[in-house]
Amino acid sequence: MLREQVRLTGAGRTDAGVHALNFFAHFDTNSEELDKDTKIISNLNGILPDEIVVYRIIAVHPLAHARFNAISRQYLYVITTKKNPFTINSAYHFYRNLNIDKMNHAASILPEYHDFTSFSKLHADTKTNLCNIMEARWIDDGADHLCFLITANRFLRNMVRAIVGTMLDIGLEKYPPENIRQIITAMNRNAAGTSAPAQGLYLAKIKYPANFFSQLHEEPK
Repeated sequence: MLREQVRLTGAGRTDAGVHALNFFAHFDTNSEELDKDTKIISNLNGILPDEIVVYRIIAVHPLAHARFNAISRQYLYVITTKKNPFTINSAYHFYRNLNIDKMNHAASILPEYHDFTSFSKLHADTKTNLCNIMEARWIDDGADHLCFLITANRFLRNMVRAIVGTMLDIGLEKYPPENIRQIITAMNRNAAGTSAPAQGLYLAKIKYPANFFSQLHEEPK
């Protein structure tokens, strides 16, 4: 469409089957004022597959980087507690009774730690397994859905799914919430629970420094 080579750099990567409610990518272009072209977004969405939609194109600082300039990311993991044919590929169907209070107790412990090797994909190529978790909690809507919300400066591959799988074991009362401490300090993936399925996981929000969006002076909604 732009009649030039375009190299897209995404804000991160996820496992197959994981969704994104919010995602950013950057690219360099010779086209001027592309963010003011009212037709470009419509034309892009016309040729993209149904699973992908572009909402906005924003001019940013020349050195802005969609991945490395992000200061926090937020994920949601969605569980449905009743059979629903419309959410087969967008939520984890889990029908057993869970103790949400104990799961929230375990979630409240996570921000006390920084090394999450026990929840990292084995043989990953990351240089460090240190993460700063700012928020972690379970939300029960009182109906058929249960959501795990977690925010951190960075995440390891498979980290959220491994945490959710471990939390579900705690919710099933296989062991007490305080055992999450032993799992974390073991720094061993085998100490944690099985990873929850990919289809329940959503990248929900990415936050950047205030000056990242140089033309807007505020983060886009």
